[in-house]
Amino acid sequence: MKQNVAIIPARGGSKRIPRKNIKPFMDKPIIAFSIEAALNTGLFSEVMVSTDDEEIAEVAISYGAKVPFKRTAENANDFATTADVLLEVLAQYKELGKSFENACCIYPCAPFISADKLKQSYETLVRDGYDTVFPVMKFHYPIQRALCMRNGLVSMFQPEHLKTRSQDLEPAYCDAGQYYWFNISTFLQKKQIWTDNTSAIVISELEGHDIDSLEDWRIAEIKYRILANIL
Repeated sequence: MKQNVAIIPARGGSKRIPRKNIKPFMDKPIIAFSIEAALNTGLFSEVMVSTDDEEIAEVAISYGAKVPFKRTAENANDFATTADVLLEVLAQYKELGKSFENACCIYPCAPFISADKLKQSYETLVRDGYDTVFPVMKFHYPIQRALCMRNGLVSMFQPEHLKTRSQDLEPAYCDAGQYYWFNISTFLQKKQIWTDNTSAIVISELEGHDIDSLEDWRIAEIKYRILANIL
Protein backbone atom coordinates (compact mmCIF):
# COMPACT_ATOMS: atom_id res chain seq x y z
CA MET A 1 0.00 0.00 0.00
CA LYS A 2 1.19 3.51 -0.75
CA GLN A 3 2.40 5.53 2.22
CA ASN A 4 -0.33 8.00 3.17
CA VAL A 5 -0.66 10.30 6.16
CA ALA A 6 -3.80 11.89 7.60
CA ILE A 7 -3.12 15.35 9.03
CA ILE A 8 -5.79 16.81 11.30
CA PRO A 9 -5.07 20.49 12.12
CA ALA A 10 -6.56 21.38 15.51
CA ARG A 11 -5.20 24.44 17.26
CA GLY A 12 -6.39 25.42 20.70
CA GLY A 13 -7.30 29.07 20.09
CA SER A 14 -10.72 28.85 18.43
CA LYS A 15 -12.59 32.13 18.89
CA ARG A 16 -16.21 31.81 17.72
CA ILE A 17 -16.82 28.54 19.58
CA PRO A 18 -14.39 28.18 22.53
CA ARG A 19 -12.62 24.81 22.67
CA LYS A 20 -14.44 23.96 19.46
CA ASN A 21 -12.17 21.11 18.38
CA ILE A 22 -12.92 18.99 21.46
CA LYS A 23 -16.42 20.26 22.28
CA PRO A 24 -18.85 17.32 22.64
CA PHE A 25 -20.86 16.62 19.49
CA MET A 26 -23.58 14.08 20.19
CA ASP A 27 -21.73 11.71 22.53
CA LYS A 28 -18.03 12.45 21.99
CA PRO A 29 -15.48 15.19 21.20
CA ILE A 30 -16.07 16.40 17.67
CA ILE A 31 -12.47 15.73 16.62
CA ALA A 32 -13.07 12.03 17.35
CA PHE A 33 -15.26 11.73 14.25
CA SER A 34 -12.39 12.81 11.99
CA ILE A 35 -9.89 10.53 13.72
CA GLU A 36 -12.15 7.48 13.61
CA ALA A 37 -13.11 8.01 9.95
CA ALA A 38 -9.44 8.18 8.98
CA LEU A 39 -8.53 5.08 10.99
CA ASN A 40 -11.47 3.13 9.56
CA THR A 41 -10.30 3.63 5.96
CA GLY A 42 -7.20 1.49 6.43
CA LEU A 43 -5.48 3.87 3.98
CA PHE A 44 -3.10 5.64 6.34
CA SER A 45 0.20 4.52 7.74
CA GLU A 46 -0.19 7.37 10.22
CA VAL A 47 -3.14 9.44 11.48
CA MET A 48 -1.80 12.51 13.25
CA VAL A 49 -3.13 15.66 14.87
CA SER A 50 -1.24 18.94 14.55
CA THR A 51 -1.95 21.00 17.65
CA ASP A 52 -0.39 23.45 20.07
CA ASP A 53 -2.79 22.44 22.85
CA GLU A 54 -2.07 19.76 25.45
CA GLU A 55 -5.72 18.89 26.12
CA ILE A 56 -6.46 18.49 22.41
CA ALA A 57 -3.37 16.27 22.11
CA GLU A 58 -4.56 14.06 24.98
CA VAL A 59 -8.04 13.68 23.49
CA ALA A 60 -6.60 12.91 20.05
CA ILE A 61 -4.30 10.21 21.42
CA SER A 62 -7.16 8.67 23.43
CA TYR A 63 -9.08 8.14 20.16
CA GLY A 64 -6.14 6.53 18.36
CA ALA A 65 -4.35 9.44 16.66
CA LYS A 66 -0.68 10.30 17.05
CA VAL A 67 0.79 13.63 18.10
CA PRO A 68 4.47 13.14 17.24
CA PHE A 69 5.27 16.83 17.67
CA LYS A 70 3.54 20.06 18.66
CA ARG A 71 2.61 22.86 16.31
CA THR A 72 4.73 25.99 16.58
CA ALA A 73 3.25 29.23 17.93
CA GLU A 74 3.86 30.82 14.52
CA ASN A 75 1.41 28.43 12.89
CA ALA A 76 -1.10 28.41 15.75
CA ASN A 77 -2.22 32.02 15.40
CA ASP A 78 -5.26 33.45 13.63
CA PHE A 79 -3.35 34.20 10.43
CA ALA A 80 -1.69 30.86 9.67
CA THR A 81 -3.20 29.14 6.65
CA THR A 82 -3.92 25.45 6.24
CA ALA A 83 -1.06 25.29 3.72
CA ASP A 84 1.31 26.80 6.31
CA VAL A 85 0.36 24.11 8.82
CA LEU A 86 0.74 21.29 6.29
CA LEU A 87 4.15 22.51 5.16
CA GLU A 88 5.31 22.62 8.77
CA VAL A 89 4.02 19.10 9.50
CA LEU A 90 5.69 17.62 6.43
CA ALA A 91 8.96 19.39 7.29
CA GLN A 92 8.83 18.04 10.85
CA TYR A 93 8.25 14.52 9.55
CA LYS A 94 11.22 14.93 7.23
CA GLU A 95 13.39 15.77 10.23
CA LEU A 96 12.24 12.50 11.79
CA GLY A 97 13.22 10.64 8.62
CA LYS A 98 9.62 9.93 7.58
CA SER A 99 8.13 10.60 4.16
CA PHE A 100 4.78 9.90 2.52
CA GLU A 101 3.40 9.89 -1.01
CA ASN A 102 -0.07 11.30 -0.39
CA ALA A 103 -1.72 13.14 2.45
CA CYS A 104 -5.23 13.97 3.52
CA CYS A 105 -5.83 17.14 5.49
CA ILE A 106 -8.92 16.35 7.55
CA TYR A 107 -10.59 19.15 9.47
CA PRO A 108 -11.38 18.44 13.13
CA CYS A 109 -14.94 19.84 13.13
CA ALA A 110 -16.46 17.77 10.34
CA PRO A 111 -18.53 15.01 11.96
CA PHE A 112 -20.17 14.02 8.67
CA ILE A 113 -16.88 12.67 7.27
CA SER A 114 -17.10 8.98 6.42
CA ALA A 115 -14.50 6.36 5.66
CA ASP A 116 -16.33 5.53 2.43
CA LYS A 117 -16.11 9.09 1.11
CA LEU A 118 -12.44 9.30 2.08
CA LYS A 119 -11.82 6.09 0.12
CA GLN A 120 -13.77 7.35 -2.89
CA SER A 121 -11.76 10.57 -2.97
CA TYR A 122 -8.48 8.71 -2.64
CA GLU A 123 -9.37 6.39 -5.50
CA THR A 124 -10.21 9.42 -7.66
CA LEU A 125 -6.91 11.11 -6.77
CA VAL A 126 -4.78 8.07 -7.62
CA ARG A 127 -6.75 6.73 -10.59
CA ASP A 128 -7.02 10.03 -12.46
CA GLY A 129 -3.74 11.62 -11.39
CA TYR A 130 -5.15 14.76 -9.79
CA ASP A 131 -3.12 17.01 -7.51
CA THR A 132 -6.00 17.38 -5.06
CA VAL A 133 -9.49 15.94 -4.50
CA PHE A 134 -12.04 17.20 -2.01
CA PRO A 135 -15.82 16.98 -1.36
CA VAL A 136 -18.27 19.63 -2.58
CA MET A 137 -21.99 20.22 -2.15
CA LYS A 138 -24.37 21.57 -4.76
CA PHE A 139 -25.97 24.93 -4.00
CA HIS A 140 -29.67 24.31 -3.51
CA TYR A 141 -30.54 27.51 -5.42
CA PRO A 142 -28.96 28.82 -8.65
CA ILE A 143 -26.22 31.30 -7.73
CA GLN A 144 -26.79 33.09 -11.05
CA ARG A 145 -30.03 34.40 -9.53
CA ALA A 146 -28.50 35.54 -6.25
CA LEU A 147 -29.77 38.82 -4.80
CA CYS A 148 -28.05 41.74 -3.15
CA MET A 149 -29.43 44.57 -0.99
CA ARG A 150 -28.09 48.12 -1.23
CA ASN A 151 -29.69 51.11 0.49
CA GLY A 152 -32.78 49.05 1.20
CA LEU A 153 -33.30 48.04 -2.43
CA VAL A 154 -33.11 44.49 -3.77
CA SER A 155 -31.39 43.73 -7.06
CA MET A 156 -29.82 40.78 -8.85
CA PHE A 157 -26.09 40.24 -9.13
CA GLN A 158 -26.73 38.93 -12.63
CA PRO A 159 -29.95 40.61 -13.87
CA GLU A 160 -29.55 38.97 -17.27
CA HIS A 161 -30.82 35.76 -15.64
CA LEU A 162 -34.04 37.28 -14.28
CA LYS A 163 -36.13 35.24 -16.71
CA THR A 164 -33.79 32.28 -17.19
CA ARG A 165 -35.30 28.97 -16.11
CA SER A 166 -33.52 27.38 -13.16
CA GLN A 167 -33.04 24.12 -15.06
CA ASP A 168 -31.18 25.98 -17.80
CA LEU A 169 -28.53 27.38 -15.45
CA GLU A 170 -25.22 25.61 -14.80
CA PRO A 171 -25.10 23.95 -11.35
CA ALA A 172 -22.75 25.53 -8.82
CA TYR A 173 -20.99 23.92 -5.87
CA CYS A 174 -19.34 24.93 -2.60
CA ASP A 175 -16.48 23.41 -0.64
CA ALA A 176 -17.90 21.04 1.98
CA GLY A 177 -15.07 22.01 4.34
CA GLN A 178 -14.24 18.45 5.37
CA TYR A 179 -10.94 17.31 3.91
CA TYR A 180 -8.42 17.58 1.06
CA TRP A 181 -6.56 14.62 -0.40
CA PHE A 182 -3.37 15.76 -2.12
CA ASN A 183 -0.18 14.52 -3.72
CA ILE A 184 2.63 15.59 -1.43
CA SER A 185 5.40 16.15 -3.99
CA THR A 186 3.14 18.42 -6.05
CA PHE A 187 2.02 20.30 -2.93
CA LEU A 188 5.61 20.89 -1.84
CA GLN A 189 6.41 22.18 -5.29
CA LYS A 190 3.40 24.49 -5.71
CA LYS A 191 2.91 25.39 -2.02
CA GLN A 192 -0.87 25.38 -2.42
CA ILE A 193 -3.61 22.82 -1.95
CA TRP A 194 -5.88 23.97 -4.76
CA THR A 195 -4.24 23.84 -8.19
CA ASP A 196 -5.37 23.84 -11.81
CA ASN A 197 -5.43 20.03 -11.58
CA THR A 198 -7.92 19.74 -8.72
CA SER A 199 -11.10 17.65 -8.76
CA ALA A 200 -13.94 16.88 -6.37
CA ILE A 201 -16.58 14.36 -5.39
CA VAL A 202 -20.15 15.55 -4.85
CA ILE A 203 -21.90 14.88 -1.54
CA SER A 204 -25.47 15.72 -0.56
CA GLU A 205 -26.47 18.66 1.63
CA LEU A 206 -27.32 16.14 4.34
CA GLU A 207 -23.72 14.88 4.40
CA GLY A 208 -22.08 18.16 5.31
CA HIS A 209 -22.58 21.32 7.35
CA ASP A 210 -20.32 24.27 8.18
CA ILE A 211 -20.06 24.75 11.94
CA ASP A 212 -19.07 28.34 12.69
CA SER A 213 -21.56 29.22 15.44
CA LEU A 214 -23.54 27.53 18.22
CA GLU A 215 -26.62 27.70 15.98
CA ASP A 216 -24.67 25.83 13.28
CA TRP A 217 -23.69 23.29 15.92
CA ARG A 218 -27.31 22.59 16.90
CA ILE A 219 -28.42 22.29 13.27
CA ALA A 220 -25.52 19.94 12.53
CA GLU A 221 -26.56 17.65 15.38
CA ILE A 222 -30.12 17.54 14.02
CA LYS A 223 -28.83 16.68 10.53
CA TYR A 224 -26.54 14.04 12.01
CA ARG A 225 -29.48 12.34 13.74
CA ILE A 226 -31.52 12.41 10.54
CA LEU A 227 -28.66 10.93 8.52
CA ALA A 228 -28.09 8.24 11.15
CA ASN A 229 -31.75 7.21 10.95
CA ILE A 230 -31.62 7.06 7.14
CA LEU A 231 -28.52 4.88 7.16
